[in-house]
Amino acid sequence: MRQPQLPSRPSDLVSQPRREFLKHSGALALAASGVPLVCGELAAAEDKKTSETLVKILYDSLKEKQRKEVCFDWNHIDKDRGLLRTRLENNWKITKPSIKSSFYTTDQQVLIRDIFDGMTDPGWRDNWDQQLKDDVGGFGNRQSIAIFGKPGTDQFEFVLASRHMTLRCDGNSAEHVAFGGPILYAHDGEGTFEEPHHPSNVFWHQALAANKLYDMFDGKQRKQALVTSGMPSEELVGFRGPNGRFDGIAVTEFSRDQTEHLQSVLKLLLEPFRQSDRDEVIRCLKVQGGLDACRLAFYKEGDLGNDGLWDNWRLEGPSFVWYFRGKPHVHVWVNVADTPDVKLNSYQDSVGV
Repeated sequence: MRQPQLPSRPSDLVSQPRREFLKHSGALALAASGVPLVCGELAAAEDKKTSETLVKILYDSLKEKQRKEVCFDWNHIDKDRGLLRTRLENNWKITKPSIKSSFYTTDQQVLIRDIFDGMTDPGWRDNWDQQLKDDVGGFGNRQSIAIFGKPGTDQFEFVLASRHMTLRCDGNSAEHVAFGGPILYAHDGEGTFEEPHHPSNVFWHQALAANKLYDMFDGKQRKQALVTSGMPSEELVGFRGPNGRFDGIAVTEFSRDQTEHLQSVLKLLLEPFRQSDRDEVIRCLKVQGGLDACRLAFYKEGDLGNDGLWDNWRLEGPSFVWYFRGKPHVHVWVNVADTPDVKLNSYQDSVGV
C-alpha cells in the first residue's frame, strides 16, 4: 500500500503545487453528449483515467433530463441546505437518484464506480467495499452524486454522498481546500451500537494508533491531552484560525519519538485516499504551520466500556480538523485547507446515525 512521503518533523513538510490542469480531459471525452458509452471506449478511457477525466466522460454521457437532476452551477444554493457543493452531513443523499437505479445506464454506473475507485487508494478497496456493504448494502445502493460547474473546465466538482460517506474530486477547482472540501468517512460494522473494541470496524485501527500515542505520554502530558467534559458536537469542524482555542495538548510539547508517532498516525489517516489528495493535505498543513501548529485531544466522554481506550479524539490546527468519533460507531469528520477563511456548510442538527 502506498504511503505519503512525510518527513520526520512537521516543520519539514514540503509544499505541493496548487493546481494541476487536466489537459487531456477533452481528448478522453469519448462519449458525445447523450450517446451511450460502448465497451471499447470505456476500456480506452480506463487506460488513461483519473477521477476528473472520468467525471468529464460521465458528464458528456448524461441526457438533458439527467443533468437537470444531478448537475448544478458551481455556486448553486439549495433553499434548505445552503451552498450545496460544500455541504457535509453524516447520512444524506445530495440528489435523489441512487447510483444503482434505472436513472443511470449500466455504463454510467460503471463510470461512477471507477470515479470512486480513482478517489481512493487501490489497497483500500476491500475495506471500502466492506464499509459500503455494511452501511448501504453495497456500492451504489442509497448512494447519490452531484456535479457542480462544467467538467473539463478549471472549475468543476464531483460529490458522492450517502450514509457514512461524503467524498469529492475537483481537479483542484475548489481553491485553498484539500479533498475538494470537507469530507466524512464512517462505518457501522456491528449495528448501531458497536462493542468497545470495534472488532469489525475498518477504521478503528486509526484510533488504536492514536491511543498508542496517549500511552506514550507522561502524566503531565496525559492531563493536558485528556478533556474530561465539553466534547464538541461531531459536526462542528469549522476552522478556528491561528488565534483559536483548541482542546488538548500542543504538538510542540511532544518529545521526538512522540512526534514521529504522530506522523505515523497521520499516514494512517491519509492511507485510504489517493496520493494527490494526500499531497494536498500535506501542502495545506505546511501552509498553516505544520503539525507544530496543531493540538491533539482525547475525550473522556463517550468512552465505550469505560476502559480508558479513548473512542473520541481530535487533531486540530488553525485550518485543519480531523475529528474521530467512535460512539456509538465510527464517524470521522475531516476539514483541511490552507487558510481558515474557508467556511464550513455542515448539518447542524445531527440526525444521530
